[in-house]
Order: sequence, then structure tokens, then C-alpha cells
Amino acid sequence: MSLPTDAEERKRIPIYSGFIKYFPDAIAAVAALSYKGNEQHNPGTKLHWDRSKSGDELDAMMRHVLDGDWDAVAWRALANLQKEIENAEATE
Repeated sequence: MSLPTDAEERKRIPIYSGFIKYFPDAIAAVAALSYKGNEQHNPGTKLHWDRSKSGDELDAMMRHVLDGDWDAVAWRALANLQKEIENAEATE
């Protein structure tokens, strides 16, 4: 879902008040996990999502559910959602 260019439509996507403000601690936990994962898989490089090392989001997410690793569950859920949105946009 790309952000619309129409001003009225953009106002219907409250990124700060409908996401950041709702979940500040959860967002911080996921961001910290992104940093930790980058240091684990790409030490010393600028923070980036190396998608070649991240392909089984739903299976990985379920493993994290079983482990009770909730920040990793959230990271994997967001990664899957991002890919689903990108795939949907690519097929439009």
C-alpha cells in the first residue's frame, strides 16, 4: 500500500496517531530486533533488511510463537505483511 498523493486520502492514514502513538514500545522492540538481526547477519554494515536471508516469514513467525519470542513474532508478521502488500501492488 503506497501512500496516496491526494491530501484527503493521506489524512485517512494516520501513521503517527494511529500507529506510532498506539504502539511506541512495540515499535521500539521491533526496531531493536532489526538492529540486533543486522549485527548478527551483516555485522558492521549499515542497517538494512537482507531479504536473501529472510524468506520463510510465516514458518519463522510460528517458531517464535512457540518460543514466546513476541518481538520476533511482530517482526516476522510485519515482514510478511510488507511482502504481501508489495506482491499485491506488483500484480495490479
